[in-house]
Amino acid sequence: MSEQQIPRVSMSAAEIQAAHLVAAPKLNGQVTLREYDPRWTLAFEREAAQMRERLGHVEHRIEHVGSTSVPDLPAKPVIDILLIVPDSAAETSYVPALQELGFELVIREPDWYEHRVLRKYDLGPSADAANLHVLSAGCPEADRMLLLRDRLREHSGDRKLYGDTKRLLSQQTWEYVQNYADAKSEVVADILERATSKNSTDAGT
Repeated sequence: MSEQQIPRVSMSAAEIQAAHLVAAPKLNGQVTLREYDPRWTLAFEREAAQMRERLGHVEHRIEHVGSTSVPDLPAKPVIDILLIVPDSAAETSYVPALQELGFELVIREPDWYEHRVLRKYDLGPSADAANLHVLSAGCPEADRMLLLRDRLREHSGDRKLYGDTKRLLSQQTWEYVQNYADAKSEVVADILERATSKNSTDAGT
């Protein structure tokens, strides 16, 4: 069953720290972006294959999301992975299996779709880390992440807009990487609105 959309608002430093199970790392500088690297897809596929083996006991879906999943987009060298499970709050159903692969539970957000993030470092020469986002089946945020990815893959104009925005914001100084992510929210919302409008139009044809 789909949940009601819960808007993601800019997080304060206190909220960022509260969501982290360990001290949230501070950036206090600029965000380093790299041009698209096809090895990012290979890194995702390698991690996804290992996760599927470990998660055979639970219904799940694994998707490559974020900027590293979109050819021609600059990105931080961090692979964003979406894991959809029946209940993301039921950590015992998936966290132990993922810990065996080197993932560590670092973020817990019970008030925002029971969102969890697990992180793994040293994925190889192309990627510094992976952020594994865990959401429940039917969660609108999962749909939103996939809609944004697909829109950016398919629409060169929005892909350029998003890439230009990322480059501009990366030149500013941020206390946390989350602050940089929050600063992209308005552009992301505009792109998603166009994607939703397109889907509605297509559905009516």
